[in-house]
Amino acid sequence: MSTITDLAALVARHVPSTGMARTPIDRLSLFRADAPTVPLPAVYEASLCVIAQGTKRVSLGERSLVYDAAHYLLVSVDLPLVGHVIQADRDTPYLCCKIDIDQAALADLIMAEGGRAPRADLPALAVYRSDDDLIDATCRLMRLLDQPASIPALAPLIEREILYRLLTGPHGPALRYMAVADSHLNQVSRAIATIRTGFDQPLRIGDIATAAGMSASSLHEHFKAVTRMTPLEYQKQLRLQEARRLMLSAGTTASSAGFAVGYESPSQFTREYARLFGAPPRRDIEQLQRSGNLLTPV
Repeated sequence: MSTITDLAALVARHVPSTGMARTPIDRLSLFRADAPTVPLPAVYEASLCVIAQGTKRVSLGERSLVYDAAHYLLVSVDLPLVGHVIQADRDTPYLCCKIDIDQAALADLIMAEGGRAPRADLPALAVYRSDDDLIDATCRLMRLLDQPASIPALAPLIEREILYRLLTGPHGPALRYMAVADSHLNQVSRAIATIRTGFDQPLRIGDIATAAGMSASSLHEHFKAVTRMTPLEYQKQLRLQEARRLMLSAGTTASSAGFAVGYESPSQFTREYARLFGAPPRRDIEQLQRSGNLLTPV
């Protein structure tokens, strides 16, 4: 059976330098950092994050979680988190693989096993101790990168096994709850998807609530319980994170980035940007570029 050391070797081989590597397996991404990174806000998609080496901290509002090679992070819905690598160096880099959750496969697996979902709100973000079976399955998924012809046939089977391991583990109840169409977690997930699709457009709470299958008041209550923010605050984070990405990776000016993500007032954009990132756009981007310790948070 493969171990966490085997997983670290696989990730290191496929990501030889700091950064993110997308893979031929659609839902699998790999990450490496050779030094601690600065805290970066980002939206984490519903996913399993398995660290093979190093340590990471993620925060949702005032709640922080630390995970490492002995633990996995499971995000049940798309959440706006702040994450940064806190333990890594050139000799023992941070190595991580992220597996996005296939919602259709999850629902099919729950139906196939005949399990009933719980009817209470459960945490959408959690860290749990890894187990040997989960690590072994993750390693087998990684090894398919060396067998590209086998990916279409075998990757879905191994991903399904990984979902099964999660469903039978301590976070299983939350995954089952997420799959129930009328659960608050599922409804909030639909609201999040609607906001993300049109994040650069004016927010209409009535439309969001209708898409989620909730009343406006229920949407506010349960959206904040899951994400630690209101729908409007969530949209602001999406806008500001995308504006930051445009300035950092594409060299877009602050005013152009603000307009591109839906702001009509440059002063409002600058004010809200500084509130989230701790500095006005130009100064923040210059600080990030000087630091060099950047990594897509996973």
